[in-house]
Amino acid sequence: MVPLGAEALSGESDNVLERYRRWRKGVWDERSHVERMEFQSLIIVRLMVWFFFLAWLVMPVAQLVSEPPGLPLLLGVLLLICATAQCVLSWRLLPLAFGEYLGRGTVPARSWLLAGALMAGTLALDLGLEATGALDKEFTVFVALFAVIPYTAERCLTMPLRTFQQWSLAAAVVVTGAFALVGVRDMSLLGYAVGVYGGAMICLASIRCSAWSLGVMWQAERGREAQARLAVAEERLRFGRDLHDVMGRNLAVIALKSELAVQLARRGRPEAEEQMIEVQRIARESQREVQEVVRGYREASIGSELAGAQAVLTAAGIDCRVTGAEAADELPTGAHAALGWVVREAATNVLRHGDATWCAITLRVGAG
Repeated sequence: MVPLGAEALSGESDNVLERYRRWRKGVWDERSHVERMEFQSLIIVRLMVWFFFLAWLVMPVAQLVSEPPGLPLLLGVLLLICATAQCVLSWRLLPLAFGEYLGRGTVPARSWLLAGALMAGTLALDLGLEATGALDKEFTVFVALFAVIPYTAERCLTMPLRTFQQWSLAAAVVVTGAFALVGVRDMSLLGYAVGVYGGAMICLASIRCSAWSLGVMWQAERGREAQARLAVAEERLRFGRDLHDVMGRNLAVIALKSELAVQLARRGRPEAEEQMIEVQRIARESQREVQEVVRGYREASIGSELAGAQAVLTAAGIDCRVTGAEAADELPTGAHAALGWVVREAATNVLRHGDATWCAITLRVGAG
């Protein structure tokens, strides 16, 4: 039976929600806090390029639709195609440019050649529209302003600051001179210069600052990872030290008594058997002590876990408050290990899967 009306809408809504949950789990929930920030920043920058495309190019060029077929209409169609190609290429190159800025790779040189050629093509078509008089001067200024945005959005991340500023100034001079050659003589020339240079500076001020912030956040993330690895290394050293303290003395005694038993056995002395019995006793005692060390190493104490969780969360920038820690003394021994693992797992979930700014941990012991 085919669902109709409200049932069909309800089923479609459930499918949309299910697809959203799968997308969120695969694209968002599995990412760390810094990875989410990078993903969000990249989407915003990509959409910014398309916003400028719609506002500064499509709307001015749309007035050519009413023009009769001829050179102006052809130039307008070619301009839309070239500008769309710029935006598509920018969508692909922006993640690579962010990666190069963050030290994760480089953008291929042929991609820069293609991006530069598309920018030059857009400016040339804008120049042609200005020469034919098909567009008003204020519109061609906005088109020139857009033309540099897709290219400089990536280039501002991969060029040194001084080089980028020099390139932007040179591009503004060249574009202004080109429009002067086709007969532009009024204050519009200043608009072209300011538009080209200003568009580059918009990208520098917004996109490069975002990338710099991401770089700082990644450095902090790597610092926290280094602290975690250091904590693991320190715990291994502590375990090795405890094991050495337990086994070093006993193994030395076992070696001496075994050597003494060998000498006594060679002489046929009955004391050799007593020495081997003593060696057996010390070996069993060493086995028991090693088991106690390992058991103490693996067990989680609620008191130490509360202190550790507070320290780790505070280091991650989360305001963590622990109350009732003194109640841990009232808990039975078996509860210490179980609750210690609960606190450890909860702190891990807050760090990995949450975006918390504060966390409160309360321990209370009830009757019964």
